[in-house]
Amino acid sequence: MKGWEFNGTHIPLKVVEKPDPQVKPGYVVLKTLAGGLCHSDVSALEHESWMPSFNVPVIMGHEVCGEIVEIGEGVEGYAIGDVVAVCPLHAKDGTTPGYTRDGGYGTMTTAPVEQLVKVPAGVSYAQAAAATDAGATAYHAVVTVGEIKAGMKVGGLGQIGCRVAVVKGCEVYVATRKKEAQELALSLGAKEVASSITEYADKNLDVIIDFAGGGKTTEDAILTVKPHGRVVIVGMAADYANINTMSMIMKEITFVGSQGSFPSELLGVMEMMADGSLDPVLNTISFDQIGEGIDLLTEGKVKGRLVCVY
Repeated sequence: MKGWEFNGTHIPLKVVEKPDPQVKPGYVVLKTLAGGLCHSDVSALEHESWMPSFNVPVIMGHEVCGEIVEIGEGVEGYAIGDVVAVCPLHAKDGTTPGYTRDGGYGTMTTAPVEQLVKVPAGVSYAQAAAATDAGATAYHAVVTVGEIKAGMKVGGLGQIGCRVAVVKGCEVYVATRKKEAQELALSLGAKEVASSITEYADKNLDVIIDFAGGGKTTEDAILTVKPHGRVVIVGMAADYANINTMSMIMKEITFVGSQGSFPSELLGVMEMMADGSLDPVLNTISFDQIGEGIDLLTEGKVKGRLVCVY
């Protein structure tokens, strides 16, 4: 197999060849069909604080869709040839694709049965890969942690989170400086777009989902959300933020972090893709272009999600 290997912060990924993975009890071996590229991979390449999460060297890529080519002892409910998406978290042995075991930037990978979700008919390989993190993480943050209900006013949001909130019956206010992203948000059903969440200070937002996590974005969300509102932080663009504790106390704000998702939420996202209610903007590249794709993400030149299709 071949893969783009991560060896540490400030070290470019390199293509390596290594033996094909061996099956073990409770696991399957996958031929990778699609692997999503994520901004958190860029953060890991740039920020030393990410290094404790990795077991280097490791082939990156935590957004994986693959075809089962081998099945380990004890795995039930799956067959060779099944196309599956891999929920990145909640492995019984604590491993994570692209972090502590080889992931989706490789032509082959592995996954424990508890992380597998069969890809529904009508969902493309690229969509399934994007659903594993970009999709399911957004769903988890908006629906599960954000506790949104129909009729609520919800702010912040990326493209998938925006669409999920709209489908769930919320009034959505998107904050992004990018003109193209603003236009996309409106096309997805957002009520209003603005360059900063603070422009909605008079909207009485029930929930703000901070998908940027840029420090200032988190600070602004605390200042903007309505009294007794909820702020959910998902993005990891910055390691720290200055929080106005007076605002939190006087407004009795709930401030909570959101990480990843569960397999049931991944299935929910793919079902939305299958019925057409969720159709995220995806850009596909080849295996040989993964290094270039990381550069594009670093430079902020990607509209939507970037996925390698094998």
